[in-house]
Amino acid sequence: MASIEEVTLQEINELIDNDRLVLPTLPEVALKARETAEDPNASAGDLAKVINNDAAMTARIIKVANSPIMRGSREIEDVQMAIARLGITCISNLVTGLAMEQMFQATSDLIDKSMRQSWHHSTEVAGIANVICKHYTKLKPDQATLAGLVHEIGVLPILTYAEESDKLNDPITLQKVIHSIHPKVGVKILQSWEFPKELIDVPAHYRKFNRDTGSDKPDYVDIVMVANLQTYMNKPDHPYITKLNWSDVTAFSRVGLDPNMEDSGEEDLAAEMEAAMAMLQAG
Repeated sequence: MASIEEVTLQEINELIDNDRLVLPTLPEVALKARETAEDPNASAGDLAKVINNDAAMTARIIKVANSPIMRGSREIEDVQMAIARLGITCISNLVTGLAMEQMFQATSDLIDKSMRQSWHHSTEVAGIANVICKHYTKLKPDQATLAGLVHEIGVLPILTYAEESDKLNDPITLQKVIHSIHPKVGVKILQSWEFPKELIDVPAHYRKFNRDTGSDKPDYVDIVMVANLQTYMNKPDHPYITKLNWSDVTAFSRVGLDPNMEDSGEEDLAAEMEAAMAMLQAG
């Protein structure tokens, strides 16, 4: 007999394939920012114009550009200055990531709480991923941030399904189903958004702790995997702490981090990670 997770995944896939459960679409400001960033003829002024049409996003981008993580000598006063400091691609990635917060809203209390928890966790992972990427790899911190923000994007249609079908209304069953199937749903979403493969791979593989990439160089999956584990360090009862031997997690060696992070001096980065997480929070 099929498990509730298998049944739910099959139902969600059928609903999506028949256009009866619509996959989330990126907010307009994110779509336009990506389009502009990918246009070889577009200028920083063109991107600034797109962002300035959204007052809330303008404020967020200026806040991020002035955060301790970005560490500029001069205070950023407008979007044009932010783009000059951080670059078109970086700002486009930040707009995409920050705009996604609008999607994590629901009407019922149980679903809304689950969505908020998922978004909060994603911002934590994204902030840690940014810092790990910057200090330990040659990959792009803004892409690592976006990878962290999308690693649980598959949670959204599952919660929409739960809300619309009135199924999975027991919190324990809901979390069990989410844990089991959100990676596969996340891949579907990122493919529909035409994200690059390096980001589509993140929800698919970030929990495959013994993955062999055939390379000693880290990728964004490795960074998100390590960042995700980091978020559980202060939760001693979590299975990732009690049951998973971090020394077996191959991503640590590719990233260049000691799995026994408490003993290795990496806590020096804790303040920077806190700042990176705060940078992504609204308000």
